[in-house]
Amino acid sequence: MALTALAIRNAKGRDKPYKLTDSDGLFLYVTPNGRRYWRMNYRHMSKQKTLAFGVYPDSGLAEAREQRDAARKVLARGDDPAEKIRLDRVAATVAASNSFKAVADEWLVKAEREGRSAVTMKKLRWLLDFINASIGKRPISAITAQELLTMLRKMESKGRYETAKRLRSTCGQVFRYAIATARADRDVAADLRGALIAPQPVHRAAITIAEEAGGLLRAIEAFEGHPNTKTALRLLPHVFVRPGELRHAEWADFDLDKALWTIPPHKTKMRRPHSIPLSTQALAILGSIEHDADYSRLLFPSLRSVDRPMSENTINAALRRMGYAQDEMTGHGFRAMAATLLNEMGQWHPDAVERQLAHSDNNAVRRAYTRGEYWDERACMMQHWSDYLDLLRDGRNVVTGKFAKTSRKAA
Repeated sequence: MALTALAIRNAKGRDKPYKLTDSDGLFLYVTPNGRRYWRMNYRHMSKQKTLAFGVYPDSGLAEAREQRDAARKVLARGDDPAEKIRLDRVAATVAASNSFKAVADEWLVKAEREGRSAVTMKKLRWLLDFINASIGKRPISAITAQELLTMLRKMESKGRYETAKRLRSTCGQVFRYAIATARADRDVAADLRGALIAPQPVHRAAITIAEEAGGLLRAIEAFEGHPNTKTALRLLPHVFVRPGELRHAEWADFDLDKALWTIPPHKTKMRRPHSIPLSTQALAILGSIEHDADYSRLLFPSLRSVDRPMSENTINAALRRMGYAQDEMTGHGFRAMAATLLNEMGQWHPDAVERQLAHSDNNAVRRAYTRGEYWDERACMMQHWSDYLDLLRDGRNVVTGKFAKTSRKAA
């Protein structure tokens, strides 16, 4: 007699386990503690075997019967249902390890071990989470260029063209990692080159006129915000590093006796160490910082914790308080200011300026042969730059224009 839902609900535990049979080998196994398990007895190759179909009520009667019927079809083909279930589980495990998300997670671990910054890792995870939400469970070898393009178009539809471009590039790195680990045959992201809307370059706002730079420096000197913020603002024009590099500066990175600041690779954008010759003015600003390494390893710790750097928005927020709008000046704009005015002087080798900005030559061949770091010229240039900033700040007349370039050799 077939089981009913009422009989199953009323099944209680007894002194010993017992069975409530349904049909075609299906039965409900009831334990003394009242737990109920779906089972199926069958014979294959003259051997008695049992399949497990789940636990009641997680699996109901109808679902158990569906699994029984599926098992009987396998038996009708002469195969063993238990072996098919085992193989299906193996296939599911392999498919899960070969999904886009699984490969992307492995690649992220690799990227982190290679020294990518915490900020970069956060951005990469955010980008990949967008893709994982749609095709993350798909086998990476089965994903087509059209599937990936559909996801990228969703990002484009929000007007985020640069983000879509970066996402395509990031996916390409994941696909290439999958190829290297024998889980994909090709990088479908490469097929989408030229398919996305090209983002228009957005230049960070910067003051690049000498007279306006002088006004900015005077505004910094008059700034009445937190002393820590003011010191960071005073130092940034003299070293013109990326704001993130300034925020994460540690006392251990400085050799004040040698007037040298060496930013370790894991803190730089290009993942190469970068050295900054410190002018007498920069050293004086550093000497004005009230706390030291015993207080915090950071030059500019957060107001909330000495173990964390100041907020990435601190410099820009201070500039806004000083009256400089977002389209006028940013923390990153000090780099453009230095690059423009130093090149306009005409007395410094362009490569020396580029090296001090920690830029990498786009030409791989030229980069390989341009081994000099122009150190002596950079040290001289940085002192000259600080002296020049003092003149601008004090409102002195500064002669600008095209001058003959000095002959300097790479160090």
